[in-house]
Amino acid sequence: MFNSGTVVKVLVANIPNGGYDYRLTAPADIGTFVSVNVMNRPCVGVIWGIGDSNLPEHKIKNISAIHNARLNIADLQWIKRMSDWTLIPPGMVLRLIVNIPDAFSPPRMDQLYAFDFDTTARMTDNRIAVMDAFSSNDNEPMTASDIQNIARVSSAVVRTMIKNGTLIARDAREKNADSFSYTYSDSGNVVLNDEQSSAANKIGTAIADGGFSVHLLDGITGSGKTQVYFDSAWRAYRGGKSVLLMMPEIALTAQFMTRFTKRFGAPPVIWHSNLTAARRREIWRGVLNGKIRMVVGTRSALFLPWTNLGLIVIDEEHDTSYKQEDMGNYHARDMAILRAKIAGFPVVLASATPAAETLENVNAGKYTRLRLTSRFGGAQLPEIQTIDLRENRPDAYMADGAEQTGFLSAPLCDAICETLNAGRQTMLFINRRGFAPIVQCKKCGWTATCPDCSVGMTYHKRLGKLLCHMCGRTAPLAKQCPDCGTDVSMRGVGLEKIQQEVNIRFPTARTALVSSDIITSRQSLERLVNKMESGEIDIVIGTQILAKGHHFPNLTLVGVVDADMGLFGTDFRAAEHTFQQLFQVAGRAGRGEFPGRVLMQTYQPEHPVLTAICAGERDAFMSTDMAGRRMAQMPPYGQLIAIIVEGEKESTLQKCCADLAAAAPILNGAKIMGPIAAQVYQIRNWYRMRFLVAGGATANLQPIVSHWLGKVKAPANIRIKIDVNPMNFM
Repeated sequence: MFNSGTVVKVLVANIPNGGYDYRLTAPADIGTFVSVNVMNRPCVGVIWGIGDSNLPEHKIKNISAIHNARLNIADLQWIKRMSDWTLIPPGMVLRLIVNIPDAFSPPRMDQLYAFDFDTTARMTDNRIAVMDAFSSNDNEPMTASDIQNIARVSSAVVRTMIKNGTLIARDAREKNADSFSYTYSDSGNVVLNDEQSSAANKIGTAIADGGFSVHLLDGITGSGKTQVYFDSAWRAYRGGKSVLLMMPEIALTAQFMTRFTKRFGAPPVIWHSNLTAARRREIWRGVLNGKIRMVVGTRSALFLPWTNLGLIVIDEEHDTSYKQEDMGNYHARDMAILRAKIAGFPVVLASATPAAETLENVNAGKYTRLRLTSRFGGAQLPEIQTIDLRENRPDAYMADGAEQTGFLSAPLCDAICETLNAGRQTMLFINRRGFAPIVQCKKCGWTATCPDCSVGMTYHKRLGKLLCHMCGRTAPLAKQCPDCGTDVSMRGVGLEKIQQEVNIRFPTARTALVSSDIITSRQSLERLVNKMESGEIDIVIGTQILAKGHHFPNLTLVGVVDADMGLFGTDFRAAEHTFQQLFQVAGRAGRGEFPGRVLMQTYQPEHPVLTAICAGERDAFMSTDMAGRRMAQMPPYGQLIAIIVEGEKESTLQKCCADLAAAAPILNGAKIMGPIAAQVYQIRNWYRMRFLVAGGATANLQPIVSHWLGKVKAPANIRIKIDVNPMNFM
């Protein structure tokens, strides 16, 4: 405990710092949240330690306010260790925790609005998005700014809806923080099979014994992993601990919420990106004061100010969405394990296709593997086959008065027909949005490209526009080449083009599209799920949104339109990620009482990824893939640190990169490569160059990189991003 008048170091959130000195105005302990002024701007921070700036007394400011809340020593150690590993400044790590505006301030009394679900107004796409925003927040009244941010609509849309009465003014207020103080109980309505019981008991023993441990719940799709980690969550919660169930955002579906509520007798507290500011503040404070002890959330839920955290479950632990690449680069799975190791509690990783890093830790004896080898309830694994497109070339078809290239082979069309006749459902998977990824002139070679990014624009027929998948810029489709006047052609295939072909080949089938630009909210995903469950959809066509987290008992056929997509990428993880994606997609088939079938169209049926999926030889495939990585010293057998340098002016960027290259140290047992132009050289009018630092598994690269970058002062219009063990090489 520091006495009043002591000069302490305060780590300030939102600022890339290691702490500033301030004077205490009352006694306070290390880790206590305080308010301070930085350059006359109010900020929140935590007491980090004793002051060490040696500034004159008259230059040290007083702390503005001391709050009745604190982080414990383990949390502070976690911030420091995370900063050391990721090279994110400690203050920016704290920003991930204190990410709530006015976290310790009285709520602003803004005007709130409710949605009139009985409205007779015409419902446009934007108005439906607003309706979904209210539905996903339990119809809680919202401010106009919350409505805009969550529904992703303009202020004009909100003003119009207020004017026509679709949005109704309510009194300004803040919700009672006790509204999320649910009390959970184990309903006892789930009977685990022998494999599930064995896994649950082993995790339960680790929870009871205390201490750090990591358990890989390695179960095939449909094996009931969720009920096993529900059992673990209940044991930790019953023991007085707080519990975090972390999962990819797309897995936060009504199906999961229903299963949670049925098991625990109350709904989960949900933490995700589309919460209102008031609800985020409410949950954040509830977790801080210990009233909320069970949260289901995305990667950012890891940074809630947990009290007595005793278990973290990471569902679909292999999923790449756990890698954050916006507000500092970190992997939430790895940082969760680091947090558990420092604080001393168990972690459960759940997946049907564990990441290579996780499997290596199992092989090294660091993690315990718990296998689930059979589907829950007696359902059978689907039969998986390839369709060789070299021998089964799709036939052309007529659309819009012209002959179109087909992408569905005869064997796949026959299987779809059989499935429709049997009254079952089909899923067609293609991981490419839009209608056509390339709009090009065949005469002069002109291609529609984004003026702000060095990528081509994709034609989206549903929008009637070209769309840049990097920055979101839209443009009208030019029917003639702007350079030579020749009619442009559309090449390649996206899911909208597959829907066009399906509608022509199977005119009576009811189809639906699923992609991130169509399913823009949890509510829109819920509507799709409900339609699938009620049998209103015969054929669903979608991207990787469909690959995980969904259970459709009547879905018996999965068709992968292009299984080769992703097999030959430059990323050393391409084979692993393609295997995971296709295996997860295949797992959607035959999860009910009817047997499933998976057909993968390919020009490379002999490729190791595809043969392994068909034979169900995941472990053999991963062993071969990891042997190649071991020889190349790629993660998990080596370390990589990517350094991305971005500038608005190419000349300034080139000069900065030249200075960095000149200052680069000569390393023993590691090497620095670059600078080279990034694979996507321009994004949102910022030009990009890359360095790559590579070393062995035991190389301590972070201090080297930190010292190297510290020797070069980057200009104000240059951004430098550091990515330890990158997942994205664009």
